[in-house]
Parts: sequence; C-alpha cells; structure tokens
Amino acid sequence: MADGKRAGNGARNGGSEQLSATGRFALTGRILAVNILPLLILGGGLFYLDSYRTQLINERFKLARIEAQITAEALAGASRERQEALLVQIGKEQRMRLRTFDAKGKLTADSFALAEPAFRFNDVSDDDWEQRFSVWLDRTVDTIVSAEPVQDYVEPDAQEANAWPELARARELGLSQVRLYDWQDGTPVITAAVPVGLQGATLLTVRNAVDITESVRAARTTLFLAMLLVMAASATLSLFLARTIVTPLRLLARAAVRVKQGRDREVEVPRLPQRSDEIGLLARAVSDMTGALRGRIDAVDSFAADVAHEIKNPLASLRSAIDTLPRVEDPALRAELIAIATHDVRRIDRLVTEISAASRVDAEISRATLERVDLAELFANLIRSRENRGMNGGRRLELDARVPPGTRLRVMGVPTQLERVAENLIDNAVSFSPEGGTVCVTLRPAGRMVVTEVTDEGPGIPVEARDAVFRRFHSDRPEGESFGNHSGLGLAIGRAIAEAHDGSLIADARADGASGACLRLTLPSAP
Repeated sequence: MADGKRAGNGARNGGSEQLSATGRFALTGRILAVNILPLLILGGGLFYLDSYRTQLINERFKLARIEAQITAEALAGASRERQEALLVQIGKEQRMRLRTFDAKGKLTADSFALAEPAFRFNDVSDDDWEQRFSVWLDRTVDTIVSAEPVQDYVEPDAQEANAWPELARARELGLSQVRLYDWQDGTPVITAAVPVGLQGATLLTVRNAVDITESVRAARTTLFLAMLLVMAASATLSLFLARTIVTPLRLLARAAVRVKQGRDREVEVPRLPQRSDEIGLLARAVSDMTGALRGRIDAVDSFAADVAHEIKNPLASLRSAIDTLPRVEDPALRAELIAIATHDVRRIDRLVTEISAASRVDAEISRATLERVDLAELFANLIRSRENRGMNGGRRLELDARVPPGTRLRVMGVPTQLERVAENLIDNAVSFSPEGGTVCVTLRPAGRMVVTEVTDEGPGIPVEARDAVFRRFHSDRPEGESFGNHSGLGLAIGRAIAEAHDGSLIADARADGASGACLRLTLPSAP
C-alpha cells in the first residue's frame, strides 16, 4: 500500500519524479556538460587520425615491397659498378638507404657509404616544445586506443644479414619481407628485404616515412588546439550563461530561506527589475508571493490578537457573574446574574461561530467548484425566507432587479458563500434601519460586472469610517442595541468573500441623497 501511495503521489506531482535524475547535478555543471560534450565528441577525430595513419603505413608497406622488388630485379645480373650506381641513384630519388648482402650475409654495398646520405634521422635532443608536444600527443592517443607497441629502430653493430630479422627471413624463405620500426621521435621506419637474383644475395631498403607523421601530427595538433580553444570559449560562455541564471536563483533561494526562517522581517526578495526574461518574472513572482505571505501572516497575527481580545471580555464578565452567584441571596439579583451569564455564553458562542466562518472563507473557496449563481434569485429567496421567519424586526425588504429582457444576473461563485454575503448585508441593513423603515436591494448589470446595492434608512456611515466598518470586530452598533448582539465580523467576512470571487464590497452614501448607508457588492458576471 505504501508503494501504491508513493506512486499516486508521483502521478499527482506531474511526473516530478522523472526529473530527479537530472536534478542531482548542479545547474552550472549541466550547462557546461551540454555545451562541452559535443566538442568532446568532435575531439574523437583525434582518434580517427590514428586509423588514417595506419592506412597510410599499410599503403607504404605495399610501396616498399614493390620498390624493393623492382630494385632487386634491376640489380640482378648487373655489374658491381652498375649496382653501386643504381643504389646511389635510387637512394637519392626515393630518400632511402639501400644495402646489399652476398650469399654469406656479408655487406657488399651501402648507398650511405657510396654517397652523401639521402636522409638523416631526427636528433630528438634538438626538438623544440612544439615537436615534444606532438610526440606526447601521439603517445597519449596510442595509449588511449591501446595501439600495439612497435619495436624501436636501432642500427645493429654488426653489418651482417642475420642482424636483421627481415633479412634472415627473406634469405630463408626466398620471399620479400616488410617490417615497421619506430624512431625515437615517433616517426615510422619501414624496411623491406628481398632476394637479389639466384645466388643468395639480398637487398635491404630503409625509409624514414616522416611525411606520414608530419601530415598526421599537423592535422592532429591543429584539431587538438582548435578543440581546446573552442572548449575554452564554450566553457567561458557557459559559465557566463550559468552565472546569469544561477546567481539570481541563488539570491532568490537565500532570500526565501531567510523568509522561511523568519530571522529577518526586513529581508527583501530581489525583484530584478532590469531583467525581462523568465528569471526576472520568477523573481518578481517570488517577491510578490513573499509580500502576500507576510500580509497573510500579519493578518493572522492581528486576527488572533483581536480574537483573544474579543473573547476575553465576555469570559471575564461570565467568570465574574459565576464567582458572584454563590454569594448572592437576593432572588432578583441572582436572576440578573444568571441572565448576564446566559448572555455572555450566547455571545461567546456567536463569536466562535463567526470566527470559525471567517477563518474558513479562503480555504472553502479554494477547494470549492464555482457554479453559476443567479443573484436576483438568491436575494429573492433570502428575503422570502426572512419574512417567513419574522427576522426583519418590523422592517420592510424590497428587491429591485433591473434586468433587461432576456438577461439574467448570474455570477460564477460558491453558492453558500455568496448566500452568506447576502445574509450579512441584509442583516446589517436591518440592524441600522429604524423600525418601520425600508431596506432596498437593487441589482443591475454594469458591463462585465453585476452590481448589488443594499441600502437602509439608518444614520448612514461617515466618509472617514467607510473603510473601518469592514475591519474585523468593528465596534459600531445601532443606537439602542445592547452590547454583544453582533460579533463585528459580518462585513469583514462579506468583503473577504467578495474579494475571493474577484469582486469588491464597499460602503457609500445613498445615491438619492436620503439618510442611510449603501453597501455595494460588485462581482464579475458569468460568461
């Protein structure tokens, strides 16, 4: 059952559980990841270049085999002088080192000894930082891709055929052999060994294919540096973007925490007026929400203080009457004390009822489903009910619904709450009207609003007191009415209900200039 309950809560939360995976990481980190990850994928081209290098070496293998075979055919049957000339010529043109060995494996000719060497191996001790960086990058990529190690090229001390594995194998099998070595600077060294003629002689060619390494390194270094540059720019822009988003959010979060803790009543939630984006809208919404929350808290504190004050008076009177009652022997005085106690009990009961109603207004309206309510019909039923129960105290109630033909005075609201407003307005007007007076209820459409005016023939409300009558526990009461018959919450509850329906309730003078007050209820009309 617990699992089912959690699943139900997740569904009601609009799928918020589905976002928990991404919610584990900071927003700044996610922004950086989103912007840098594509660049890292692009950086995979560094590893593709290693495959490209392998393809080039394979092609050079084929070329080295063909060159060695053609050279061996040219050397076969030629005189010694002709062989030496061919070795020098081919070595210079192809930038290779060519050596021939006799049937016993002894060195017979070396192009580097016959003429100026066609190439020289790079001295790594003279490399600059760029070359060292290129070598380091090559080694790093080889380690990442788990490239097979290549044997280092080392010139053997003994210039004999058996010192070269590829030559020994070529002599043994009578077939050409190609082998890859690695020089100290990471450049490939390709050797090819082939038989020469039928007398057991062999040819060894050595080429340092620096052009392959140079082209791959140039592309790899350029791509690597470009990726670093773009990543740095992307990270800088991402951090700037994150700062413009995360910093104000953190300010809002800190302010919200301080408001929640209640440690600083004067803390201001930043409104970020200079920002017109969603962050600015959020900041202003949070600031307004905080202001509204403080207002509600202050209202609750004030209401609690007023409740304590209003209940304390009848409780003190009730306690005094009860404490005095056992010591009084006079029947008349005892009856008077009992009447006072009974009145105080009724007053407390009325206060508790009204206080409970006042505290539930917003909650009940927020949970209720709005319905179309015909105000003319509502007031007509209420007036009829009061007349049947004799609740008007000799006052006459009149209803004037000024409705054009085919029009109904309907609003969207909670019927029970709107009925409470109507009851409070009529009850207030009846209380202040003299006996035999008239209370008039007038309803009329006004654009997209429905206006209801309840007028009486009482003393009226002074201009300076027209807003005060809607304060909770307002103490003004009709002349001649005994204290405690009204809680002072009726109009306050009425205004709260009206505002909860996006309407208003105000006090004004009568439009005809006669003596009396006018309470005007304005509510949006139903579509």
